[in-house]
Amino acid sequence: MQIEIWSDFVCPFCYIGKQRLEQALERFPEKINVSIQYKSFELDPNAPNYSGVSIHEALAKKYNMTIEQAKQANKQISEQAKSVGLNFVFDTMKPGNTFLAHRISKYAASINREADYIDTVLYHYFTLSKDLSDPDTLRSITKEMGLNQNEINKIIETETLYDEEVRNDESEAQQLGITGVPFFVINKKYAISGAQLSTHLCKQLKRYQKKNKMN
Repeated sequence: MQIEIWSDFVCPFCYIGKQRLEQALERFPEKINVSIQYKSFELDPNAPNYSGVSIHEALAKKYNMTIEQAKQANKQISEQAKSVGLNFVFDTMKPGNTFLAHRISKYAASINREADYIDTVLYHYFTLSKDLSDPDTLRSITKEMGLNQNEINKIIETETLYDEEVRNDESEAQQLGITGVPFFVINKKYAISGAQLSTHLCKQLKRYQKKNKMN
């Protein structure tokens, strides 16, 4: 089974949805070979680098709500995160542009470290409140992972490296009509939108597996 996942590093529901998918696969009643590929999607391609604006302020401005309403909304998301074993620290989160993080993810994929990179970057953003728009932050994260720093520096210093791979993912998302993430595509045929509960994901995966066996 091939699963493609369109997501962004600053999307809380992408992290929650990823966790729920992993739990669904763990509960799957039979052994299946699963290949997961991550696809780049920027929630806001024009987002500036982190400027000191809190995630509560950014959310309030985006959806025309009060700071208190934004904090309440984020608190509810935190509760969803806790239900799947994640710890979101919204008060110190640093929202910013994710394009560089996506470009580095394509390098990580080229050396079979994509899954490790995705997990590590999400954890550093949502739990450790790291600024993903800061090249030095990404240097530190990838150094911690043991990735080749010469290659990382090349990507940081050469804006065209892995640019096309990211844009191709985003172009494919447009062709598929994807307007929100997470978005899962199973075997190039079946689509699942949003961070659905692991029980529901498991049911859908069973149905798709059954259809594949019949074809």
